[in-house]
Amino acid sequence: MKEKSENYRRFSTAKNACQKIESPSPPYKLRKLSEEDIPVLQTLFRETVLHVNARDYTREEVEDWASCGESAEHMKDLLARNDYVAALNERDEIIGFSSMNAEGYLHSLFVHKDYQQVGVGSLLLSAVEKRAWEYGVSEITSEVSLTARPFFEKRGYEVVKVQKRRANRLELTNFVMRKRLKD
Repeated sequence: MKEKSENYRRFSTAKNACQKIESPSPPYKLRKLSEEDIPVLQTLFRETVLHVNARDYTREEVEDWASCGESAEHMKDLLARNDYVAALNERDEIIGFSSMNAEGYLHSLFVHKDYQQVGVGSLLLSAVEKRAWEYGVSEITSEVSLTARPFFEKRGYEVVKVQKRRANRLELTNFVMRKRLKD
C-alpha cells in the first residue's frame, strides 16, 4: 500500500459540489454485509448499473443487467456463497460493496454513482485482495465490465479474454481479468 498522500474528492450532496481534500486515505469505513443489507445492496447495484455503466452499454443492456439484482433470494444466496464487504461514508451509509469467494473469484465491486473516483473502489479492492491473501489464493479472477476495465488495469489486472455474458435476456460484453498475487 502506498505511504504517500493522495488527492481525493469529497462529494457534498447537500451543496451538489466537489471539494478536493488532501488525505492519506479516504474517510470511509469497511464492514461485513449481512442479509439485513440486501435492500440497500439491490438499490445500489441497480442505480450504479443504470447510471455509471450507461456510459459503455446501451439503455436496453443496462436495464437488463440491472434486473439481475431484483431477487432478494438470489442476493441472499450470493451473500452465503461469497465474502461481502461494504464501504460506508461518514454517515454510515453503504456507498459501495465488493465480494469474493474462497477460490479467489471476485464476484462484484460496485460503487454508488455519487462516490465514483474518490477512493471507494480502491478501498474495496484492497480489502478483497487482503482477503485473498487470507484465503491463500495465488490469483484473483473476475468478470469485469467495459466500464470497470480501466480501473482494474490500473491496479495490475490483465485481460485474459473478451467474452459475452448473459445478464437476464441479453448477452453483454465483459472481460475475464486476473491478477497474480506476489508470494
